[in-house]
Amino acid sequence: METLDEIKARIEKAVPGAKLKIVPNPGPANQPSLLLEATHAAAVAKFLRDDPLLRLDYCSNATGVDWPDRTVTTKVKVKKIVDGVEKEVEETQTESFPGYLEAVYHLYSMALKQGPVIIRMRTQDRQAGGHLPSLTPIYRSAEFQEREIFDLYGIHFDGHPDLRRILMWDEFVDHPMRKDYREPDDYEYEPTPHDEVLAKAREHYAPRPQLDGAENISAAAEKN
Repeated sequence: METLDEIKARIEKAVPGAKLKIVPNPGPANQPSLLLEATHAAAVAKFLRDDPLLRLDYCSNATGVDWPDRTVTTKVKVKKIVDGVEKEVEETQTESFPGYLEAVYHLYSMALKQGPVIIRMRTQDRQAGGHLPSLTPIYRSAEFQEREIFDLYGIHFDGHPDLRRILMWDEFVDHPMRKDYREPDDYEYEPTPHDEVLAKAREHYAPRPQLDGAENISAAAEKN
């Protein structure tokens, strides 16, 4: 299969206006990916699927990633005048980067037995309601997985045929895979609280009134 640089060059030639970036992966897998602009994402995905040299016809996995706001501190050496003498001193510089959400897709070719090619899209920020184009019209296998990303991370996929929660119940608020998510104490909206969830929920139940002897007998009879 072609290198990612070669694939990137051919995409930018075939899809007018498309600008892609190769994102390195410093981990053991060493699988770099292609970062797509949302505007041209659908056209790029169609190229990857239909190009005769690639034929990436199967999306095996789609997942979300949450990147919170972060601050990076680095030490740099600068030249300064100290007591009338130019010296090289070490200073600390701080740079802030806004957070964002990502959708990442792993594409394979079942026809040519090659892959994966990993593509990703990013929202502008981490605010609720971030939008990305759905790739379900191109890769049908992405339908449930984009619903899962929507449910757990809060990314809205424009053009998805049936975008609704798939794991959490309809009344649930928030997105459990976001890194700033905090588990609530009260699970009153969970249809069937159980185990540790039930123990937490019971802390919020109204205390039962104390019954006298006759009432205890009556309550036991009703229970039986």
